[in-house]
Amino acid sequence: MALLPISKMSSGHVRVTRIQLLLYCAMLAFVIYVLRSRKDPSLRLHSEDRQASGVMEHQAVALQKQTTPWGAPIVWGDSHKSALRRNEFAHQGIRTGLVVLVVGTYARFVRRFLSSAEMHFLQGRAVTYYILADNPRSLDPPIKLGPGRLLKVLPVAELPGWERLAYRRMSIISEAIKQTVSKDVEFVFCADVDQEFVAPVGEEIFGDLVATLHPELYGMPRSSFPYEAEEDSAAYVRDNEGDFYYTSEFYGGSVSEMYRLVRACAVLLLQDQANGVTARGLEESYLNRYLIHRRPTCVLSPEYNWWSSGQAVDVTVQRIISLGRQCAAFSEQKREQYHC
Repeated sequence: MALLPISKMSSGHVRVTRIQLLLYCAMLAFVIYVLRSRKDPSLRLHSEDRQASGVMEHQAVALQKQTTPWGAPIVWGDSHKSALRRNEFAHQGIRTGLVVLVVGTYARFVRRFLSSAEMHFLQGRAVTYYILADNPRSLDPPIKLGPGRLLKVLPVAELPGWERLAYRRMSIISEAIKQTVSKDVEFVFCADVDQEFVAPVGEEIFGDLVATLHPELYGMPRSSFPYEAEEDSAAYVRDNEGDFYYTSEFYGGSVSEMYRLVRACAVLLLQDQANGVTARGLEESYLNRYLIHRRPTCVLSPEYNWWSSGQAVDVTVQRIISLGRQCAAFSEQKREQYHC
């Protein structure tokens, strides 16, 4: 059977319709393209280039966003809206807590973390550092703090092994908020100790429930988010759920909202542990599961948790650097150079 049937006139001449002529031209063009691509391999890369440029355009568009689909602000520290947010809280006597878990070998980061926080975190405001430590001597000699700044060490049991620490961290933080933090402050933020403040972090971060966008996944399509895919896990996220992917290295909010968050995540973590299930992102998976159910009222841009890698989105100002993830992206030589 002919691929493109033609009709023969009674005179013996072949009649070709306009549609058939266009189809012949399209087929000829395709054959020419295939033959040229065999001679010039660069032609075969065009589709990949278009895909890559599409991702870059997606990131460029995403960087311009100032609000989430549900109306929460996306905070860029130097924006006009951030300046307005700082003015909004300027004359309120807000007391803020910063909770940090310092156990095992992570103690080597604590002095650098606190020194940088004293320089950049909520300058001029009343801040209490809550150091959840298995070895209080890691803070000797004491770090000099500015006016209105306090440091409280809350002893915790030794937690050898990363996996055990990941399972227990949310429970430890929830207990600290319930027993101590809630009596002292109005807002509280949780941070990984292997980070460094390198630029001002001000009142623009205040909100009832605050989450920080993951720098390697911001602007990327939803299909690239490493949500928990195991249906048996309490952190499981369905394909039709989720708007952003958040980092677990810096998040916060009002004391009541933060207690609700860490308590809920702790329950989910322990539930999976009892069932012998481990979520792929450990505590970050449960955090993202919770924030799909209860969306944040304030979303911090990747400025507030950044590290240099081939995947991290470019930001104008880096405010908090993840030393741990930065070291993971380094070569062995650079790890030694930066004392990773």
